Amino acid sequence: MSKIGMPSKIFGTVLSHGVRGRILTKSELQTLAESRDMEEMVTRIKNTVYLDAFAKISKPYTAEKIEGALREYLVNTHVKMVNITGGSGILNAYFVRYITWNLKIVLKGKALGRSYEDLLPKVNLRAEELVGRRDIVIKALVAKNLEEAVAAISGSEFGEDAAKGAAAYKEKGDLRLFDIYLDHVFYYDLGRAMNAESQSMDVKKIASIDIDSYNVLAVLRGKFWGLSSNDISELIVTTTSRVTRETLQKMINTEKISEAIAELSNTVYEDIIPQSSVNDIDSIMQLEAGFESAGIKRVIGSFRSMFSVGIMLAALKLMMIEVKNLSSIASGIEQGVPTETIIAKIVHPE
Repeated sequence: MSKIGMPSKIFGTVLSHGVRGRILTKSELQTLAESRDMEEMVTRIKNTVYLDAFAKISKPYTAEKIEGALREYLVNTHVKMVNITGGSGILNAYFVRYITWNLKIVLKGKALGRSYEDLLPKVNLRAEELVGRRDIVIKALVAKNLEEAVAAISGSEFGEDAAKGAAAYKEKGDLRLFDIYLDHVFYYDLGRAMNAESQSMDVKKIASIDIDSYNVLAVLRGKFWGLSSNDISELIVTTTSRVTRETLQKMINTEKISEAIAELSNTVYEDIIPQSSVNDIDSIMQLEAGFESAGIKRVIGSFRSMFSVGIMLAALKLMMIEVKNLSSIASGIEQGVPTETIIAKIVHPE
């Protein structure tokens, strides 16, 4: 942010603190989770900062519509932040995540034989419209099947990983393989942006934990699905000094997932190693939650610095957590899940 003027730096800091100040409290989330139905939830959420975000959604209310409205609100805030910084590489890199979210929905849908009409309401194309990339998702959406969808995006930066994800899915039959391969595109981009802006320590603190989390979990999930050592190795993006490529290679070389996780005892993440778990997937999920918790601490700590891209990234990360929480609440209410179960899944930044 050093290249932009002080008025923009001040505006960015004020905007970021404003975002943090408007994050819903635990008790507000509890009230939303206690809604009897979708209509009551929307009525209650309109009494919060999200009034404008929900102005356009129409009845009948669904979790899908609620998530779409929240994502659009998040995207609009993100663009505002990018404009203030004059196009920060790291904030632009995080923007790629919105496109990968949509492509995951589309490719998984095509793998299950879903139609364009069925999938269209599930994606919000605001991010793509803002960066002139709408055609990439639309091409995949209108494709007749998974093969056509993958071919339609083959010329883009998502092409190679989408093809690998589709091939792995056909062999292993697990839709979550699309997550890991499309995430690879985003984190590869993030790694490059982080190295380019490495002089900004506050940014690096937040981005590096995201990269560590991705690399570690990609290795573990790759092992869980029985991917080859070479395929797992290719999923790794830029590494950090906290989890080096050497550590990740040792994890790949182990026989069991528990042994791979034990390799983290030689890193700064030894505190989040699961102490007890039912099985391998439970261990991976516990570790993922541990990374998420460590990441939130970094985000909160970033608000101590002023006039930096880091504080703006921290504000966006808080919004991403909130969107995930509110989407989870909406989905729980729609499915008739008990309030206590919904609340148990909420991750609140203290």
